[in-house]
Amino acid sequence: MEKITSFTINHLKLLPGVYVSRKDSFGDAVITTFDLRMTAPNREPVMNTAEMHTIEHLGATFLRNHKDFGDRTVYFGPMGCRTGFYMLLAGDYDSEDILPLVIEMFEFIRDFDGDVPGAAPRDCGNYLDQNLSMAHYLAKRYLKVLKDATEENLHYPE
Repeated sequence: MEKITSFTINHLKLLPGVYVSRKDSFGDAVITTFDLRMTAPNREPVMNTAEMHTIEHLGATFLRNHKDFGDRTVYFGPMGCRTGFYMLLAGDYDSEDILPLVIEMFEFIRDFDGDVPGAAPRDCGNYLDQNLSMAHYLAKRYLKVLKDATEENLHYPE
């Protein structure tokens, strides 16, 4: 069986950043999958589920309510390896195209105060597994990467 594309990326060279993971065509529509890598795989500790869960709730809420990208948001959710998130947008985009959107989203997460949207027993299957303080910390840390992004943070290593 062939490896899927994401397993062909050299994770030993991968840095935190924003990467185009794949582009899929469905008729005339293109779905771009982004790899929002928040930690260096196999070299930094992975994120805990509570803060990832909070980032997921806040990120999905932000994207689905965004004035320009709300109707283009297909999915936002965590990677199983706990080193980042996948963001799927309807449209043919490159990392540079959506970097301002990702910065805006993580500023929203960094600055969010109040009850985490959807963190209630009626709304979520594991509503107690949340950590807003750590989500703030991780968002602030990731924003430093995003605001100083270069070629090596926007395109997969060879």
